[in-house]
Amino acid sequence: MRKFATFLVVILIGMTTGAMVARQTIRQQGRTFSAGRVTIKVGESLTFLNDDNVPHNVASTSRGNEFDLGSQAPGASTDVAFTEAGEVQVFCAIHPRMKLTVKVSD
Repeated sequence: MRKFATFLVVILIGMTTGAMVARQTIRQQGRTFSAGRVTIKVGESLTFLNDDNVPHNVASTSRGNEFDLGSQAPGASTDVAFTEAGEVQVFCAIHPRMKLTVKVSD
């Protein structure tokens, strides 16, 4: 019974760690994204965190992965799931120089 309990704990820790690794955070600071390009898998999410002192409006019009977070206040955080493979162009509708390419792979 003790071996089974140990095995179960190891499995649960592995599953939790795997779920934590799948999420990346994109910070918005200095009116820029913290990365210019990221790669994720279909079904994974990115967390958009506004670390800036001004609002941002993160959005994408890329087919299959369209979203618009609206006005995201300083300190706000929003998760976005990407459901289709391809290259997704993400931008801030308020600050045109803020651009990010998300490569979503199968």
